[in-house]
Amino acid sequence: MKKTIQIIGSGFSSLSAACYLAKAGHQVSLYEKNSTVGGRARQLNKDGFTFDIGPSWYWMPDVFDRFFSDFGKNTSDYYKIDKLDPAYKIFFDDEIITIGDSMDKICSEFERIEKGSGNKLKKFIKKAQNNYGIAVNKILYNAPGISPLELVSKDTVLRLDQFFKTISQEVRKNFSNPKLVSTLEFPSLFLGAKPSKTPSFFSFMNFADFGLGTWHPRGGMYEVIKGMESLAIELGVVINTNHPVEKIIVENNSVTGLIIKNTFIESDIVLSGADYHHSETLLENKFRQHTEAYWDKKVFAPSSLLFYIGIDKKLKNTEHHNLFFDADFEKHAIEIYDDPKWPSHPLFYVNVPSKSDPSMAPEGCDAMFILMPIATNIEDTPVLRNNYLQIILKRFEQKTDQSIQNNIIFSESFCVKDFKSEYNSYKGNAYGMAMTLLQTAFLRPKLKSSKVDNLYFTGQLTVPGPGVPPSLISGKLTSELIISNLK
Repeated sequence: MKKTIQIIGSGFSSLSAACYLAKAGHQVSLYEKNSTVGGRARQLNKDGFTFDIGPSWYWMPDVFDRFFSDFGKNTSDYYKIDKLDPAYKIFFDDEIITIGDSMDKICSEFERIEKGSGNKLKKFIKKAQNNYGIAVNKILYNAPGISPLELVSKDTVLRLDQFFKTISQEVRKNFSNPKLVSTLEFPSLFLGAKPSKTPSFFSFMNFADFGLGTWHPRGGMYEVIKGMESLAIELGVVINTNHPVEKIIVENNSVTGLIIKNTFIESDIVLSGADYHHSETLLENKFRQHTEAYWDKKVFAPSSLLFYIGIDKKLKNTEHHNLFFDADFEKHAIEIYDDPKWPSHPLFYVNVPSKSDPSMAPEGCDAMFILMPIATNIEDTPVLRNNYLQIILKRFEQKTDQSIQNNIIFSESFCVKDFKSEYNSYKGNAYGMAMTLLQTAFLRPKLKSSKVDNLYFTGQLTVPGPGVPPSLISGKLTSELIISNLK
């Protein structure tokens, strides 16, 4: 039977769910509070420069391919991707590690740093590849977080120990060089938690990195959002921007609709892809599943200080993706999770998309995006933002042997206050809820409300977890749960 389904938010998970539900024959409308779709994956265009405001890494291309193929489409029908070589560069105090576009290149680089580590890396990535196959084919697409039994199979039982060991332990068991350790621990940051708190099974992210490679959609990550938006419209989804949802209406313990701009919009089913905590604040207290104390105890991924900078020249000694690990990795992590404060000597990331995509900046110029992970709910002032910009630019100039501060055309920033105001993000987090052992699968907030009939959730605070590919999968899981319950 055809149902009227209203979806809150327009990020990856909301657009994904909207497409699947429309394909199933339902009448789907999507409501976005901001002026453009995309949620946290929006885009900034200024003076001929283009910046992805949110996600800038295109990993796990098979997940994107699988999404579009579910509708008889190819990713190439909507956007083109290029494999980056090098994938990225890591700047340490006294060394630069370059990650190429093949295992042979990466093994050679490891061998250059530490003799014998090339063969160790091959074995490590082989194990990570096996985990990737199990994670993607047996777990992520088949575990809506309803029961712990979803995780039980011959494959997972044989790897049970990998859920109780950490990535940090697994890496350090095989590699002793601190630079190689940091390189292999880096992908776990996409899961929002410290490597010392992330189960070693999630080393499958290392295969996503070294095995599948790093890609770039021409025109930026927002091209993926535009592709999903086009697909949704083709399927009949009605998209409404500048429509912030004010309240979810419940009668007789069942959803009846939404209040938007003081107007009641009737609905058979409501699905929220907005921040889970915020979504529950749209309900009366008695219909909320979780207390403020519950949310406060959860481990959230970091927030971020972001800068979008137009440079009037071409930057040298940089690649598309650049990690600056010329600082104490563990100390910065402590200042994010254990003793929240502005970092004393931060790690940071610099994205120069115009290095491989000339459309991202005017001729002879470069677009520069900077990200520095910070604690959530931390003080956020213009003075602090500018102080850290100066610290980062000085380090960047030293490490890349060039001067750029006199070449800045403009600089815009985004931080904790913006995550809260733009995305209703809990404590201003940037990536959702961290993927720790006690926040995995059925232990995460549920896709379906336990208190309100016909109310569902999707996105990076529920299953499978943080990141763009998991958000695509989350939309699919929620849509399948809705369709199954209707039957």
